[in-house]
Amino acid sequence: MEKIKLNTAVVLRLLTPLDAPDIFNAIDTQRRYLAQWLPFVSGTRTIEDTLRYVRTSMLDFERGDYVFVIACEEQFAGLIGFKDTDRENRRTELGYWLREEYQGRGLMTESVKALCRWAFRKQRMFRVQIKCATENIRSRAIPERLGFVHEGTERGGARLANGRHTNLEVYSRLRTDKVK
Repeated sequence: MEKIKLNTAVVLRLLTPLDAPDIFNAIDTQRRYLAQWLPFVSGTRTIEDTLRYVRTSMLDFERGDYVFVIACEEQFAGLIGFKDTDRENRRTELGYWLREEYQGRGLMTESVKALCRWAFRKQRMFRVQIKCATENIRSRAIPERLGFVHEGTERGGARLANGRHTNLEVYSRLRTDKVK
């Protein structure tokens, strides 16, 4: 199983069905916080919903859509993963979320940095993009901090849990870009 050690306390490891209880618990206990930006929260009502997500995600591994658990001191802190991977054009999108109590520690910045390296070196990707809701300042700070190029705004690009559509800021990094 693929593991990426960020430091002595934080590890990224591939998602497995054994992670479903921790993921569901995080969603269930932090619904209000997570639902601000994550539309799937309202549809995640039972552990079975989460298990279905995990199984579907694992099927997507073959396509290159890998999902990693962020474990901090062996505790579930959040998820980060690739989606909409296009192997022919060697491009992918990175999405992520953290439990509220793990915010502000640099965990996600380091996780994004590590997975970009992994995507470029191991998966031979040429482009990694990140889309963040315009109002989600904390999420947007990550690609900005890491020197991603802001390409523009995708108007009405995502429907939030409350049914409102939000604009998405699109950031990218190419394998050939100079890294901060």
